[in-house]
Formats: sequence, C-alpha cells, structure tokens
Amino acid sequence: MRTLLANPVLIKEIKLRFRNLKSFTGILFYLIAMSIFVFGFILLTTSFSGSGYFRPDESFMLFSMMTYIQLGLILFITPALTAGTISTEREKQTLNILLTTSQTSFQIIFGKMTSSVAFLLLMIVSGLPIYSLVFLYGGVSPTQLFVIFLFYFLTLLTIGSIGVMFSTLIRKTIVAIIATYGAMIFLVAVTGFFMIISMQISQMGMSAASFSPFTHFWASINPAVVMFTLLQPMYAEELQTMTLVPLPLWVGYLLFYAGLGAGALFIAVNRLRVNMTKYK
Repeated sequence: MRTLLANPVLIKEIKLRFRNLKSFTGILFYLIAMSIFVFGFILLTTSFSGSGYFRPDESFMLFSMMTYIQLGLILFITPALTAGTISTEREKQTLNILLTTSQTSFQIIFGKMTSSVAFLLLMIVSGLPIYSLVFLYGGVSPTQLFVIFLFYFLTLLTIGSIGVMFSTLIRKTIVAIIATYGAMIFLVAVTGFFMIISMQISQMGMSAASFSPFTHFWASINPAVVMFTLLQPMYAEELQTMTLVPLPLWVGYLLFYAGLGAGALFIAVNRLRVNMTKYK
C-alpha cells in the first residue's frame, strides 16, 4: 500500500489537480447549490405543512433526494474526469516520455485513475456536513448513510476503471469520453429498460419461471434500482420474492461491479504499451 501511495504519477497528478483553482471552485459551487437545495426544501416543507416542524418522513425524503443527486453527480462527472487520462497524454505526445520512466503500466494507470477518483471522493465527503442535517430530524440511521457511501465508492471506482480503459484503448479523448458515457447509458437506462420488459413478460405469464431470473439480473446491475432498494429494503425483499431469486440485489451489484472494474483495469494495464507501439 505504501508503494502504491508513493507512486510518482499519483503524486504529480494529485498536485496538479488540487493546486488548480478550478477544482476548488467547482467544489465550492457544488456545496453552495446543495446548501440552497437542502435549506430551501426544509423551509418550503415547514411553510406548506403549517406545523412549523420538519418531520422524520420528510427528512428521509430529503435524504433520498440528496442521495440520487449524488449518484447523478458520480454518473455524470466521472466519465469526463477519467476518460481522458491516457488519451490526453497521447495527444500531447507526452506518453512516450511517461513510458520510458521506471514506472510500471499498473502504476501509471493506478496513479491516473486514483487522482481523478480522489477529487470526486473529496467532493462527496465535503457534502457530509449537509448530509448530517438529516440526523437532526430523524428518519435516517448512520448505518444507512455508511452503506450508501460504500455504494458510491464502488460505483465510482468501477466507472473510473471503465473510463481509464476506454482512454487507453481509444486514441482520441472525445471518442473515449463518448464511449464511457455510452457505457453509463447502458448500465443505467438500457438495463432499466430490459428489467421493465422482462417484468412485463413475466406478468403476462409467458415462461415466467425463465424470465424472472433475468429481471433480477437487470435490476441487480442498475445503480438507480439498487440505490432504491438500499433506501427502501422492504422493496428489495418483494423483488426477491417476485423474481424467485434469494440473492439480494446489493450482492449481485457488488460482484458484478467489482468484476467489471477489475476487468477494465486489467485491460487498461495490459493494453497501455501495446497501444503505444501501435500509435507510434
């Protein structure tokens, strides 16, 4: 671990990113927007209710909305930050110099990806004081918040790995970004569409036993659906009963995304120098 953190590529990338005024300006505006949203929601809710109190169910609703906003932030920003890590070096013609150093392919890929992931983690963690407001009104447990942040971390690492993989495989940065966003659309929209289709077929009674596992599979790899079941565990149990699959959705999500992220990193590490020779 000490060797990984002492990675010169990682140190350089972190210094360049966190010494940039734009990075902290982005975090500042993000926190301002989140604060306006949270305090505005509390003010409007207490005003319209007429009681002047912010109830636990309303606090849970606010927590759920903030949770999906954070998930959208991860899905939207991560591809833009990671899909240009290697291709940008290639376009600037500095990748040759980087590959002649004593750094291994894994150290280069790890350093590039970790610097981008660290910035997004900082943005998410910086919002914790805003998240903590929900504990003042009840409705949310610390354990639930901890599970949600573990979900964020796994999703962030997987998307970051996919972005770095496309950045390694594709020469042009803009094309790599488009490919990464295409993968995100598949994981969020296409899997949701397939889940709905398989549920409709099952409800029509057409080979329900064979389609139910597919419904569970598509649901277990969809970030929005898994997030909903983490917020509402009762619906996760209902979905397990409906699909006849005893495996919890979060277990399938963990296995699939951990394997997907590891596979993407493996491809990026093994194709880094191969592609460099190709584009020489």
